[in-house]
Amino acid sequence: MQPSISYPNPLIIQRADPYIYKHTDGYYYFSASVPSYNRIELRRSKTIAGLAHALPRTIWRKHASGSGEQSELIWAPEIHFINDKWYIYYAAASTTDFDQNGMFQHRMYVIECDKPDPMRNEDDWVEKGRIKTPMDSFSLDATTFEHDEKLYYVWAQKDPDIFGNTNLYISEMENPWTLKTNPVLLSKPEYSWETQIFAVNEGPAILHRNGKFFLTYSGSATDENYCIGMLVSDENADLLDEKSWHKLDHPVFTSNTKDNLLGPGHNSFTVSEDGTEDLLVYHIRNYSDIKGDPLYDPNRHTMVQSFSYDDNGYPQFGQPEHFTVS
Repeated sequence: MQPSISYPNPLIIQRADPYIYKHTDGYYYFSASVPSYNRIELRRSKTIAGLAHALPRTIWRKHASGSGEQSELIWAPEIHFINDKWYIYYAAASTTDFDQNGMFQHRMYVIECDKPDPMRNEDDWVEKGRIKTPMDSFSLDATTFEHDEKLYYVWAQKDPDIFGNTNLYISEMENPWTLKTNPVLLSKPEYSWETQIFAVNEGPAILHRNGKFFLTYSGSATDENYCIGMLVSDENADLLDEKSWHKLDHPVFTSNTKDNLLGPGHNSFTVSEDGTEDLLVYHIRNYSDIKGDPLYDPNRHTMVQSFSYDDNGYPQFGQPEHFTVS
């Protein structure tokens, strides 16, 4: 079936690393990196198009500069609802300086809200601290998903013994802020399309459809080279066994140079208002002439578009597209 629903694109300007979650209360909740990297915002709407004009609410702010952990570069917050509580996973650093490997110094953190309305009060959010992994190294872009009464955690992290910037790992969780099992390496940068300027696997997202888990991720530098790759596992396989996951040797979503929609990546998934179609949420730029570090260029914009599946049940994302909805 071909997708039939379209949304105004770009949906939200200057919001990178977008995450949209449709809750049982009928609202879509939106979180993303803000260009100043200094806080976590939420917005919500009963429609996806409405998110563009929904007033954002700041629900957490970075610690004072120089105070230690979580005082710089707040990246990629994702809102999840687990065991009747709200959680937001994000990455933060204590400095803007690079470490001895030439990497930023981010680690992964989570905050919790046990109130039904996560936007009611900033004080409703409680810091649950850092999510610790066996390696004390640059780590970010965590997401979670549940399957067969188990909670899984997927993230990107630097291993000093492996070529490149970040790899993808999975672990089962003891609770929403603690890992239960040793991390399993699922993917590392190896193909040319994952290693342009920077060798990167990051921004994992999970789609569970047609008896399979699809794990999408982003590769290469965050300029026009940025693109989306994918791993696939059978839903009945051991998700903590790296052999259960098949990595495609080609990207599944790349720049649309004809329309100047460049560097699509750091995606998430949601569903249409009527629940009939799956939606790809991602960010793009519309120019390649970036001055300085692309990370500090604010013009990465949130896009949303529906997609279809092929005869094997695999998602077919097409290419980044502008839509005008009357």
